[in-house]
Amino acid sequence: MAHGEVAVANPSALGNWDPQVGPTPAVREPLTSSQREFLDDVIYRAELSTGLRFSVYLGDLGENTRATADNLLSGLGADAPSAVLLAVSPGQHVVEVVTGTEAVRRVSDRAARLAVLAVVASCSEGDLPGALATGVRILADQAGILPERATW
Repeated sequence: MAHGEVAVANPSALGNWDPQVGPTPAVREPLTSSQREFLDDVIYRAELSTGLRFSVYLGDLGENTRATADNLLSGLGADAPSAVLLAVSPGQHVVEVVTGTEAVRRVSDRAARLAVLAVVASCSEGDLPGALATGVRILADQAGILPERATW
């Protein structure tokens, strides 16, 4: 995943998830290009204010969802220690939040649970793009603004 980019698995891996936007496209994509741009902007703003790296993964997380999420976080390489990953698998009805060794000091388990609850609530209302954006915003709000960036 590139910095500030949304990773989306093969759309067929999302199971029976059916997009609610527009006519049925020839290739099922869970997010439109404008929804992806919106989410990229949310991620960019979260990174800018917190100094942490935020990533979103949308797709199947396999049998061991936590291990897959941990591997995705590790895949961020040098950014992994300061990263926060929000992984959502609509077909499995699973949301995972994984934090790197530095990010965990600023994003508590309580904050992660709050983000997961918000993501699940939005998903249950059929708003997947809103769910992802809300999850990132909650995690960033809970991490707080770096003191040197508070005067921007």
